[in-house]
Amino acid sequence: MKTDVEIAREIELKPIQEIGESIGLSYEDLIPYGHKMAKITKEALDRAEEKERGKLVLVTAINPTPAGEGKTTTNIGLSMGLERLGHSAIATLREPSLGPVFGIKGGAAGGGYAQVLPMEDINLHFTGDFHAITSANNLISAAVDNHLHQGNDLSIDPKSITFKRVLDMNDRALREVVVGMGSKVNGVMRSDGFDITVASEIMAILCLSEDAADLKERVARIQVGLNTQKEPVYVRDLGVEGAVAMLLKDAILPNLVQTTENTPAIIHGGPFANIAHGCNSIIATRAALHLSDYAVTEAGFGADLGAEKFLDIATRAGGFAPDCIVVVATVRALKYNGYQKKEDLGEENIQALKDGFKNLERHVENMRKYGVPVCVAINRFPTDTEAELSTLRALCDSLGVPIALSEVWAKGGEGALELAEMVVELCEEPGNFAPIYPLEDSIEEKIQCLAQEIYHAKDVEWSPQAAKQLETIVKDHGHEFPVCVAKTQMSFSDDPTLLGAPEDHTLHVRELYLSNGAGFVVVKTGEIMTMPGLPKVPAANHMDIDSEGAITGLF
Repeated sequence: MKTDVEIAREIELKPIQEIGESIGLSYEDLIPYGHKMAKITKEALDRAEEKERGKLVLVTAINPTPAGEGKTTTNIGLSMGLERLGHSAIATLREPSLGPVFGIKGGAAGGGYAQVLPMEDINLHFTGDFHAITSANNLISAAVDNHLHQGNDLSIDPKSITFKRVLDMNDRALREVVVGMGSKVNGVMRSDGFDITVASEIMAILCLSEDAADLKERVARIQVGLNTQKEPVYVRDLGVEGAVAMLLKDAILPNLVQTTENTPAIIHGGPFANIAHGCNSIIATRAALHLSDYAVTEAGFGADLGAEKFLDIATRAGGFAPDCIVVVATVRALKYNGYQKKEDLGEENIQALKDGFKNLERHVENMRKYGVPVCVAINRFPTDTEAELSTLRALCDSLGVPIALSEVWAKGGEGALELAEMVVELCEEPGNFAPIYPLEDSIEEKIQCLAQEIYHAKDVEWSPQAAKQLETIVKDHGHEFPVCVAKTQMSFSDDPTLLGAPEDHTLHVRELYLSNGAGFVVVKTGEIMTMPGLPKVPAANHMDIDSEGAITGLF
């Protein structure tokens, strides 16, 4: 089998104007970034809202494992499969972050014959959205420190500042820093830190805003800290919301590219699901809904993270609901959840598969709680045996959940026909979607709900710091926010070593803070970090570019 890069280079891409025309966009509706990428103009987005809305398919997965699940690959392949059935479809995805690209994961543009292209550009700087978000975020930090230096008319308490600088790179050395060191001309010395760009509140705001005006208003609401009277201080108090919004004037427009089979793909925004809300922008999702019969979107990591946040946060902001939920799993990943060793996953092990199936069963059970038809896509690997596949089908049949085999990595859209036909049928079934908790519940009740209904925890344990932070949030802003839980992606619990479907564990709430502009409360649990670190041997060590500009090692 050829590498992803080799396959990508052999694909004959259409000019981006032709891709736009296939979904009703004219030459004037696009802002080209070269010949193969473009942004969609605001005028085109506004016109699209007048069209009838298509069906929305949410692709999610079991808890990720070192064995791989192929959620993005399945999303892309399903979109191509729907097109092969004669429907118009748009793959709707998040943008890759440079942190994991150069860290453990490598590229995030699909794989095999189910990729979004041009994969090198998408995986690297793309259209510059993440750079704009990074600059906009750090403008706020610069304004805060400049205000302290210039006399601090707002009486900001330096120790209360919660708004951090960001960088789109895994760099553990920046988690805790001291700024303003040296002479007085360098500003006021204080403790600070960096998050990765995908964890920035600006990223969340861009992905949850309806338009540029909404984005600017949300930026103004960002709370940067407290004054000496313990009252909130906002970006609007610093007077830079207009400048921040200006930096994001192009980044707020969604990006149009294509798949290996020239199916349109809209890629926009990229919050991680383990430390942020894990969904592409609602602008991109709504555009895809009005420009096609089927908008196929995804939510990051397992369904306990990305899908939950899509269903409880993004749908509220976007005013839409999924017509079908696809849970992606692999035989290899389920065997890993059954505690089979990584190096032995290529060997047939029916018992490990049955033991690990509890993870998939739990995710299916959880997704059904939202009142939407659910199905399972098995992303096939060459090492899967017929005995394992038939066992998995029987296990899914016992749950009464439809299951389809997906072979999109090797076959492209042809390998998704069974899945596409199943999705079309399920999208016609009646649904009764509702988020799992009402906004009127208290913040404690919402966290308790997720702990019990999604994570199957027995108790929630609050650190003294988190309890105090909750008290401050409620005093200043009340309870009516959804919650965004920062939790390990490897387990239903906050312990990454608890595989399968653990029960009766304790969810440890370590820290809380309000993303007032984004409109949710971030709940940090366990040992989750908002600035990841690089592994001992980063993916960057295996990447190169030659004198002709040919890239290797990026996949």
